[in-house]
Amino acid sequence: MMCFPHLSLSPKLRAGVFALALGGLGAGMTSLPAQAQVTAFKQAIAEAASVDDGVAAFYRENDYQPIWTGAGEKDRARRSALLAALSNLTVHGLPDRSVEVARLTEQMQNARTTRDIGMVEVALSRALVEYANDIQTGFLVPSQIDDGMVRVKPETSSNAFLTGMRDGQPTAFMRSLAPKSSQYRALMKEKLRLEALIQEGGWGPTVANRKLEPGQSGPDVVALRNRLTSMGYMQRSATMNYDGAVEAAVQRFQAEHGLEADGVAGKGTIAEVNKPVQARLKSVIVAMERERWLPTKRGERHVLVNQTDFTAKIVDHGNITFETRSVIGKNQSDRRSPEFSDVMEHMVINPSWYVPRSIVTKEYLPQLKSNPNAVGHIEITDSRGRQVDRSAVDFTQFTARSFPFAMRQPPSRRNALGLVKFMFPNKYNIYLHDTPAKNLFSREVRAYSHGCIRLAQPFEFAYALLARQSEDPKAFFHRVLNSGKETKVELEQNVPVHIIYRTAIVSSKGRPEFRRDVYGRDAKVWAALERAGVVLTSVQG
Repeated sequence: MMCFPHLSLSPKLRAGVFALALGGLGAGMTSLPAQAQVTAFKQAIAEAASVDDGVAAFYRENDYQPIWTGAGEKDRARRSALLAALSNLTVHGLPDRSVEVARLTEQMQNARTTRDIGMVEVALSRALVEYANDIQTGFLVPSQIDDGMVRVKPETSSNAFLTGMRDGQPTAFMRSLAPKSSQYRALMKEKLRLEALIQEGGWGPTVANRKLEPGQSGPDVVALRNRLTSMGYMQRSATMNYDGAVEAAVQRFQAEHGLEADGVAGKGTIAEVNKPVQARLKSVIVAMERERWLPTKRGERHVLVNQTDFTAKIVDHGNITFETRSVIGKNQSDRRSPEFSDVMEHMVINPSWYVPRSIVTKEYLPQLKSNPNAVGHIEITDSRGRQVDRSAVDFTQFTARSFPFAMRQPPSRRNALGLVKFMFPNKYNIYLHDTPAKNLFSREVRAYSHGCIRLAQPFEFAYALLARQSEDPKAFFHRVLNSGKETKVELEQNVPVHIIYRTAIVSSKGRPEFRRDVYGRDAKVWAALERAGVVLTSVQG
């Protein structure tokens, strides 16, 4: 006969489960032969598990043996670990599941028959699988929130989760399900810090929204100084002057918030200074969810592009070994850079630019209708790749749908892709590349491209990638470059590329950094989490 000895839970939950143990759980089974009880139990499990293929497979492969509803110590430990974890999900910035815990407890309390126990067995298994999926790979589905969030979450296995719980130490196994990345742990720590700050009243009064700069004095400077002091950017002082200490604090703040670190508190800087703790906490919770979406194995060497930071980095064994400024897609519906991961396989030196069909029809065809010689630096080619004589074509006869030609810009320093592009073939036609528009890299907000990622230092980026397969990567690169020929260079070691969107990060020094929500995607993620029940909380006690 199976029973539910009491669990190591809250007094309320203990009382409920203890009542179950005393409530005649086996009353409905005593009149049945043992074999009939087993058969009924298996049938109940098979029926309840049929809605989840992974759960059903686990029980089929294990002859419907229970892992939750037995009388042994391990069964009690599993139940205890599961319900404790479900009761603690808010620590991870996920919806509170106390209602589900109460429902499961009630279901255990009311179990009287073999069928009831089978239903409880599967209910606990499904609760584990749902918990494991939420905490390991994220609660939300990115593509359902924004069409630019095309990232596919890592696959999981219900069977593996249940096997892990069955064979492992229950509490340790539940703890192991959360992402193991240092970034996730740092974000969780930051979440707790910000919650404590909310309880303490935040960062104090805001600053008047006007430009402040070195040499000024007065109450607005005092308000700025006090705010920066509360945030930990400078030591407390009694001065009313915008002195060197205030300037240095402003620079540090700007550097950690993706602003030009000029030491002048312009309106953009003041707006970021005035962001409340609650806004930063939202960014951190969203970042935790986004961290759950990323692959567990990101590559010992990988490329990381954070769109909100306008940077591209090469990361080796967790350390940033190269970093350059980047330009991302313009904030328009058809130009925003998507978020996804892929693998860089090669680079092309002296690339041609094969103009995307959308640009051909939306931007260039209207110009050609007005002037056949427009965009003369770009070749018009037929289906066989042969150059078309513009003078022999009446472009006015074509629509965007019927235009039969392609367009190509040959290799040159004026080429839209510059002199090198870095390829990780994907259906979104996104890659990293050089650009002749170098002036854009000096701007604070760098969202200007058609979707691809432009690099400020593409040559140096190439040298870093080639260093693992060439004794003199710089000489090799320039030898190919100077040939003027379009040349594909395979990477002997393919490099994973992760294009992410993160408004909250924790630096390698343990400092929280924040960025602006360029595309408004994080606002959408937070809204989805909030609708699901995520709330901002402060530390109690």
